[in-house]
Amino acid sequence: MRLCGERNYMMKNFALTGSAGYIAERHLRAIKETGNRIIAATDPFDVMGRMDSFFPEAEFFQDFYEFEKYIALQQKTSQPIEYVSICAPNFLHAQHIQSALNNQAFAICEKPLVLYPEEVDAVEKTEQATGKKVFNILQLRLHPTIIALREKIKSAPAGKIFDIDLTYITSRGKWYHKSWKGDMEKSGGIATNIGIHFFDMLSWIFGEVKQSVVHAYEADKAGGFLQLENARVRWFLSLDVNDIPLAARTKGARTYRSITIEGEEIEFSGGFTDLHTQTYQHILSGKGFGLDEAKPCILLTHQIRNTDPIGLKGDYHPFLKR
Repeated sequence: MRLCGERNYMMKNFALTGSAGYIAERHLRAIKETGNRIIAATDPFDVMGRMDSFFPEAEFFQDFYEFEKYIALQQKTSQPIEYVSICAPNFLHAQHIQSALNNQAFAICEKPLVLYPEEVDAVEKTEQATGKKVFNILQLRLHPTIIALREKIKSAPAGKIFDIDLTYITSRGKWYHKSWKGDMEKSGGIATNIGIHFFDMLSWIFGEVKQSVVHAYEADKAGGFLQLENARVRWFLSLDVNDIPLAARTKGARTYRSITIEGEEIEFSGGFTDLHTQTYQHILSGKGFGLDEAKPCILLTHQIRNTDPIGLKGDYHPFLKR
C-alpha cells in the first residue's frame, strides 16, 4: 500500500534486526507502506507470526551472526540489501549499525542511536570509511504541532528565554526492571530510554544545551534542569504510576505527558500514527536525520546519567517535591 502523496520510489531491499520487539511493527508497517520489502530479519525470540502480515517471504534468523553472514552473501547478488533497520535493544545498536555500514548498507536506527560517546566516534569513522550513513528515528521533528511550535519560537523577539516544564510519566510493571531496559549499562537508564525523545525535540526547537543540572536520578524516576539557548527547562521523567496526578490516575491513566511553555500547555498526544512511515519517506527522499543530529542528545543523556544529583536545590521540577 502506498500513502497518498508519496513519491514513486523504486522498491528497496531492507533487513531488520530486533524484529520481535514492540517497536519493530512500526518499522515493518513503514517499510510496507513506502512500497519496499524486507529480505531478512533477525531476533533471538523465534515466534514471528507478525511477519506473515507484512513480509512472509523474508528469511528469518535467531542468530545475529547467521543473519550477518546472509547479508554479506546477499550483497554479492543482483538484489543487495540497501537498508538495515535496527530495532534491537539499545546496547546492541552500535554493533548492528557497524555491521550494516560495513556490509555496504545504510542503517536506520531507533533512539537512542548509541549509548556512549566512544560509540559515536566509532560510527562516524565507519561512515567515513564505507561511504554509508546511519539515520536516526527522530519522529517528533516531523510532528505537525512540533513543527508549528518551532516556527512560532523562531519568530519570538531576539533574546527571549522561555520557561518550560517537561513531565513524562509512562508507568511500567515489575518486568521492566528485570529486563534489559532496567539495566543501566544496556538501556542507558531512564533519561536515555524514555527521555531522549523529548530532549531532542526541545533542543531542536530552543537551541543547544548550555547547562545541565541533575536534581534526582533513580532507577524509575529522574529530574533536572536544562539551560538551552532560548529556554529554561525543568524536566521530570518517571516509570512509577504513583507519580501520575491523582485526577488522571483515578480515571485509569497509566501515562501522563505534559509540556508547558510560559504556563501554556502544548498538546501533541495525537498525530503519532504515521510518523514512522513519514520518517521512512523522509530518509528515502534524502532528508533523513543523521549522526550529527543525534549526537548532542547522546552526549547529554550520557552526561545526565553520570552526574551526581544535587537534591532539591535551585530551579527543580515541582513533581520532585512529591
